[in-house]
Amino acid sequence: MKAKEQKGQLREKNELELRELGQSLRRQLFDTRMKNYTNQLDNTAQLRNLRRDIARVNTLLAQRKASASSARQVK
Repeated sequence: MKAKEQKGQLREKNELELRELGQSLRRQLFDTRMKNYTNQLDNTAQLRNLRRDIARVNTLLAQRKASASSARQVK
């Protein structure tokens, strides 16, 4: 999936769904690292992609938290 397509799909999710997705991605990253350490992983680029996906989710969560706090200060 392309990064732009993924960003659009991520922005449609609510905070709870993003947190669950982040947990799922972190678990996948752990499993993928274990496969890499035991030489069972064929596509090592998968590690990089998972780290980037986790960063995208964390960035969206941080943006939403910042916008929520700034909205409270404006009121």
